[in-house]
Amino acid sequence: MKEYLKALNHCFENGSDVKSRNGDVRRAFGYQMRFNLEEGFPILTTKKMAWRSIVSELLWFLEGSSDERRLAEIHYSKPKNELKDKKTIWTQNANADYWKAKAAFDGDLGRIYGVQWRDFGGIDQVQSLIKGLQNDPNSRRHIISSWNPSDLQNMALPPCHIMAQFFVHEKRLSCQLYQRSCDMFLGVPFNISSYSLLTHIIAKECGFFVGEFIHTLGDYHIYHRHFSQVKEQIKRKEKNLPELRFKIKNIFEYFPDDFVLENYDPHPAIKAEMNV
Repeated sequence: MKEYLKALNHCFENGSDVKSRNGDVRRAFGYQMRFNLEEGFPILTTKKMAWRSIVSELLWFLEGSSDERRLAEIHYSKPKNELKDKKTIWTQNANADYWKAKAAFDGDLGRIYGVQWRDFGGIDQVQSLIKGLQNDPNSRRHIISSWNPSDLQNMALPPCHIMAQFFVHEKRLSCQLYQRSCDMFLGVPFNISSYSLLTHIIAKECGFFVGEFIHTLGDYHIYHRHFSQVKEQIKRKEKNLPELRFKIKNIFEYFPDDFVLENYDPHPAIKAEMNV
């Protein structure tokens, strides 16, 4: 994960300090990271990452759900009526004051990522992507978009990672993500692993090997309240990347326990407050 640490350090050393809607940030614009998925699974080893949360959220997106309580069910493998006191990475968004009046039900997040993936103006983008890759792998139209301008007001949070394009070369599937807004300490490491996992899943579904995950950053930033955590992260020594293991199933029938990271031995977690 040298690529990520370079980007984090570049933003910390060269970014400009400004005020944002949810706190002071140090920001820069335009950066690209590349990860060879054949060389190990790209997940941070300089701090422990919440692997089950990463997997659960992606499976929730693929399901097309807008229900934060459904995410809790996937994460904890229990029905929602047993999870009233259990939180997820989307709980703060679901309970945000600016959104509660718009929510259709308790836990509703509106037409966020997964909804757009599975129903963008009536188009199931995930099914279309798979069919396209299988039937015309050399096409330049293998895209999933979360940015739907007509629905932005109907989302608890406008999408930060907005478009992924897939590319096939020599039976290897690569993915390039464009992310408009990039929280470098908390969000970006999560996004790297999530879309790398998506690339692995789609590759198996279509009978490909994996190639690269390419992460293109728009506005990438570090919140001032995370400066001490960033300093700690940068000085830690990297460890070897783990290997991802899972058996092929129908893409919409996976569970979090299906995905195993072998030999994942990270440094301890570094806690930080999430910005909503």
